[in-house]
Amino acid sequence: MKISQKDVEHVARLARLTIAPEELSALTEQMDAVLGYVDKLNQLDTDGIEPMAHAVPMSNAFREDDIKPSIGIERALQNAPAAGDNCFTVPKVIE
Repeated sequence: MKISQKDVEHVARLARLTIAPEELSALTEQMDAVLGYVDKLNQLDTDGIEPMAHAVPMSNAFREDDIKPSIGIERALQNAPAAGDNCFTVPKVIE
């Protein structure tokens, strides 16, 4: 799999990157090496290997929900800079 300088310029344009002409050949070689490595990985036999989302087994670390009474409207609004009609009052942002 060979990548050309034109391909690198196209990818840079899509990513909205400006590449100096003197950097273009080095980036072309680097991208070609990366794509060559990916091609080598694609040649591996992965039959019988189950796809996974993580490299190590993960388990849910969340606790069970505890039902508790709420703190109430008055207590929730006690430190509000402005409140009215049991709600937080904020400045109008749409004209």
